[in-house]
Amino acid sequence: MTDATLTAKPALSPQQIRRIAWIAGPVLLVVVLTLLTRSGAIGPSDWTYKILVDPFVTMWSLPDLLIQTLWEGFVAGVLYALIALGFVLIFKASGVFNFAQGIMVVFAALSLIGFYEILVGRLGIPAGYAAAMVALIGALGIMLLLAIAVERIVLRPLVNQPDIIMLMATVGLSFFLTGFGELAFGGNPKVMITSALGLPTGSSSIDVPGGRINVQHLDVAAAIIATILIVSLGIFFQKTRIGRALRAVADSHKAALSVGISLNQIWIIVWFTAGIVALVTGIMWGARSEVSFALEVIALKALPVLVLGGFTSIPGAIVGGLIIGIGEKLGEFYWGPLMGGGIETWLAYIIALVFLLFRPQGLFGEKIIERI
Repeated sequence: MTDATLTAKPALSPQQIRRIAWIAGPVLLVVVLTLLTRSGAIGPSDWTYKILVDPFVTMWSLPDLLIQTLWEGFVAGVLYALIALGFVLIFKASGVFNFAQGIMVVFAALSLIGFYEILVGRLGIPAGYAAAMVALIGALGIMLLLAIAVERIVLRPLVNQPDIIMLMATVGLSFFLTGFGELAFGGNPKVMITSALGLPTGSSSIDVPGGRINVQHLDVAAAIIATILIVSLGIFFQKTRIGRALRAVADSHKAALSVGISLNQIWIIVWFTAGIVALVTGIMWGARSEVSFALEVIALKALPVLVLGGFTSIPGAIVGGLIIGIGEKLGEFYWGPLMGGGIETWLAYIIALVFLLFRPQGLFGEKIIERI
């Protein structure tokens, strides 16, 4: 009999034990809190009850408010995923976090509005859908020219340079686009051409358990358009020759060059695709509020989304966006009053910090092991 046969195999692997703990922990907490509440050990005046019990009691007793909150979180999550998608595409192609993606959202939206104002105000074209479509084509042309310029002026001279050099180049690009945008379009907020683009307005009330919820038609359109774009890009980069080339470039620039893949063409395609994503994002967020350079801050919400989903995963961007969007809305509505409100601005980063502690590569990111 060998030592291998004498050595007993563990009943559960460490990974299985961690999964059981993740499931059993919350269940055990609920059971303990239920027993303590029924026994009178904790009551409505205790902070433990207010934080761990009362929000869930409210969710159960007012399901219509819960559904309304979940819907708003879903819409915000889809839009966050759309922002994160632009970062993922460029990171997959170059391995560098594109610090300029936020200002690209603003610049693309301002280009659309600027073209529309020129067509209607100066050229006398009737305002409406036709002028908006021409302006949309013009904005796409601007993003294509930007992609070509970035490849020729920024990326091509920095091939095989350290990642920090590439990152600082995107920081410089961000400041350049901010200054050029203020010079070309002015610094005042602008109203998105929502009606001219054919986007719906108004709202509808829907019967749900416990009451009714209010659904904005624009939110429905934004969720549908963003979902279609994300799914289409996911299929495009997974199933097409260009998508396979992108994955090859993401793995190794030198290996991609050795099999005849043009880095220049891939970078132009990826940056133009990121520009399309930025334009759609700018339209959707601008229609919900207004288009200004303050909109760039919203792109920072892509950071916790990327931490959750992984910097190289399109499905991760979707799941991470939904977790952040729904988590923000639930936290703000049910736990926000306990902390004076406004937790929606920082809760996403706390969620990302927790994920960094337990899974640094994200839910769908690749676990990289470096040997030294």
